[in-house]
Amino acid sequence: MILRNTLATAVAAAALLSATGCAVSRGQETVGAYIDDAGITTLVKSRLFEDKTVAGSSISVETLNGTVMLSGFAKSAQERNTAESIARGVKGVRSVKNEIAIRP
Repeated sequence: MILRNTLATAVAAAALLSATGCAVSRGQETVGAYIDDAGITTLVKSRLFEDKTVAGSSISVETLNGTVMLSGFAKSAQERNTAESIARGVKGVRSVKNEIAIRP
């Protein structure tokens, strides 16, 4: 019984330390900031896929400290602008860097 409790404590400690390590390696201050950024990225990506005027599979989304970076390719300036607008509309987004290139 004591061995089982010790093993469970060790596994929980290892999981907690590895989660904290991920946040620090991305340059963020807390695990909470990492989780917030992951949620923002997921929400922006899902909204891009929901919008029929944007090719969500052609656009990459990365978030760091509330700043969203969009990259990839769009078929038109309108699609590029729509993707940026979608990202700006997500709660928690502080700014958007739009690096989407228009494919001729």
